[in-house]
Amino acid sequence: MSGLVLICLAWAAVASLFTAVTLLRLGRAGSTAPSAGPAPDVLLLRPLDEPTERELSNLAHPVDYPGALRHVVVSPYRPRLPQGVAWLYSDPVAPNRKVGHLTYALATLPRPGELVLSVDADVAVDGALIAGLARPLAAGAALSTAAPEPFGARGLGGRASQALLRSTQHAFVALHAMSFGARALCGKALGLGTEARALLPDLGEHIGEDLELALRLHARGREVALSPAPARIPAPADPGVPAAVRRFSRWMHVLRAHRPGVLPTVPVLLCPTPLLLAAALITGSPWLLGVVAVLVAQRTGLALRLTRGQPDRPTAAGDWFLGELLLLAAFVRALLFRTVAWRGRRFRLQRGGRMQPAVEEP
Repeated sequence: MSGLVLICLAWAAVASLFTAVTLLRLGRAGSTAPSAGPAPDVLLLRPLDEPTERELSNLAHPVDYPGALRHVVVSPYRPRLPQGVAWLYSDPVAPNRKVGHLTYALATLPRPGELVLSVDADVAVDGALIAGLARPLAAGAALSTAAPEPFGARGLGGRASQALLRSTQHAFVALHAMSFGARALCGKALGLGTEARALLPDLGEHIGEDLELALRLHARGREVALSPAPARIPAPADPGVPAAVRRFSRWMHVLRAHRPGVLPTVPVLLCPTPLLLAAALITGSPWLLGVVAVLVAQRTGLALRLTRGQPDRPTAAGDWFLGELLLLAAFVRALLFRTVAWRGRRFRLQRGGRMQPAVEEP
């Protein structure tokens, strides 16, 4: 047995064990009943720059939340909004304009007894998401988050992007279950407790304010709560494979800037299947083929678990391999290019995710 086969066998075994533990933890988490009680008062902030038709449609969707809800769009543009949705002018100068919008809104809008949520405009908000983010805050959590769940994707790039976030080891439900140290989270839908709101103004120059918030709260001994309801995101038109790779390559840049020690786990644990399958087919080792077959079965089982209850479950679960291919391509691209495009500008990321303006690479 060659050294390459031995290395790949060990790699496949570690990845297989990682997936098995993920399934076990997700099974335990699924048995936890959601907390009950009166619906708390909520201030829902929607930071917005250059709104798209899809985002405006999301903002116009009624929210069936049983408690008191103030819904405010924070933006330099005043779009046509439905009754019950307010607008606050904000045009921050901070590189991270989302943080700038939120900092300004938090300085002017909150009322005593209100819980503050921040949800991106591309998320289709409903009452379940509001309650899922607000209840942990009411119970004392410093920060709550919801896993992004895109739906309705078309085309190869769209399907791969959707699968990456819904049915792979990189889905944020799975990442939350397997995080060590500071929790992995996505900033598309957040509940901001008192400590998180106090930390936010210092993050205007950080590209990954969500990761930095989790790191700083973890250093204080505080945990991040995961909403039982996802942040559902209607998928836009197919972005194409190159655009999808660029988008998730930016995520890899953010991860390297904020958590460099975690970056190597991406190919080792989150998207190893394409490389291991290729190695098994090239070497022809029956031992490696057998272990990789077990890994494929486990990843398929994880995809089925993550998409349970979804109307498009057979297709969504079957696309997990596309999601791993996309993540692997994004990881490689992030190693080749050292700058990142953000809000129409290009930056080099310093340690901790601070953004430094950069000349565009060829």
